[in-house]
Amino acid sequence: MLVGHGTRDDEGTQQFFQLGERLAERLGPQPVEVALLEFQRPTISDAWTRLVRQGVQHIHVAPLLLFAAGHAKQDIPHIVRECQAATSGVSFDQARPISRHRSMVQLVSRRIGDTLALSAAGSSSTALVMVGRGSTDPCAQADMKVLSEVVSRRIDVAEVFTAFYAMADPPLPEVLDYVANSGRFSAVVVHPHLLFTGRLYEAISRQVDQASDRFTDIQFRLSSYLGPDPLVAEAICARVRQIE
Repeated sequence: MLVGHGTRDDEGTQQFFQLGERLAERLGPQPVEVALLEFQRPTISDAWTRLVRQGVQHIHVAPLLLFAAGHAKQDIPHIVRECQAATSGVSFDQARPISRHRSMVQLVSRRIGDTLALSAAGSSSTALVMVGRGSTDPCAQADMKVLSEVVSRRIDVAEVFTAFYAMADPPLPEVLDYVANSGRFSAVVVHPHLLFTGRLYEAISRQVDQASDRFTDIQFRLSSYLGPDPLVAEAICARVRQIE
């Protein structure tokens, strides 16, 4: 069972379903069902019921979450345990979030590299700002910062910074202002570490545009979200195999 966070954005939802199809292609003939934690269906209960009707007796729950925070630690296992309590003879386990699996690091580096290739500025005058969704969970915050460190060893830029959109410090506008005011960079690449398009990606894009309007002598570029890429499906499969 692939469990996504859920979004009100139709395109982002379709990208989640596309990823579910990629995962099913990799795991077939093992049955795969997708579920959304919030906003839309199918719910976790819907997906559980579909799997049980197929005769499944053990379910691997794979959270499509970049880091382990409240959803992975409390919300998803709580709902799944409720489903299990209403079903006899069906067990489950839960895979780790895809986090810094090597396939994810490879994809992040690719997205950033594609954006850097569009810049006329040299690497010695370019800053990279890694933006996480944000969480009150200190482990999730630390994981995002470690990801920035890992990426910094793969990407040729002058310096790498970490920011968050919400619920954690430092906030993205503050980091963009600091980087621009430092006088050390002529270009700034911002990587929103998000799985799919949606309102959050659009909000980060607006904050980058606002910084570009304030600092007209600096080139700001926004990299793409990760998307339903085969490398994401590969990371999910690897996490599932670790618990089999």
